[in-house]
Amino acid sequence: MKHTLNIFLLLVFVSCGIASPKQENTKPISHATFDALLKKHVNKEGWVNYEGFEEDRAELKKYLDLIQNNAPNDKTWSKEDRLAYWINAYNAFTIELILQYYPVESIKDIGSKIQIPFVNTPWDIKFIKIGGKEMDLNNIEHSILRKEFNEPRIHFAVNCASYSCPVLRAEAYTGAKIDQQLKEQAISFVNDERRNKITSTSAQLSKLFDWYSGDFTKNKNLKDFINQFAKVKIADKTKVSYIDYDWRLNDSKDF
Repeated sequence: MKHTLNIFLLLVFVSCGIASPKQENTKPISHATFDALLKKHVNKEGWVNYEGFEEDRAELKKYLDLIQNNAPNDKTWSKEDRLAYWINAYNAFTIELILQYYPVESIKDIGSKIQIPFVNTPWDIKFIKIGGKEMDLNNIEHSILRKEFNEPRIHFAVNCASYSCPVLRAEAYTGAKIDQQLKEQAISFVNDERRNKITSTSAQLSKLFDWYSGDFTKNKNLKDFINQFAKVKIADKTKVSYIDYDWRLNDSKDF
């Protein structure tokens, strides 16, 4: 099973090869609109009020238009501003995708509703247009965030609208605070007993650490990476296993 998943992820990564769209004259945007929506519709446990987002769809679309019309560039945007932009873009467009098909029990259910040739998953729907380029969620995650930033903590920030995902942060990411925000997300996720069960004798970890092991082990082994954030440290001799992923929608009315 692991071998099959690794092949699938490799194919996804290869198939998503798209250069990051850039616009020469843009400047870092304000994420205040998205920040207000997140504070209003994401509770302290990270569950999302999609019905509330639906009521504020006009405000969400205003923010998505801002994203789509202001692709970042290396000259006038810092790396931190670009990273915050792409994480927010992924999360905002994921919410928009859910709303397009809501109500659904899982983001994966959207796959059975797609009537687009050669598109089999919700992450492959090209419903995003940034800097004149048509994109999908896979493009943002795999070809831009994972490929261009060398920042494994992005896996704790991008939200796939599912129970087992790291929780959606109830505020937007900003360049000025991105390092602290990612650190807080990493600590929160690693020590979340719903998603990782670490004791002095065992370590049952999220499948994220299995699927994206290469991202977490570029500079150290997986246990050392996790121990940077874990309250209970994983010993060298501790056996690691992985928890099945729960793809139920992270809808606040269900939890």
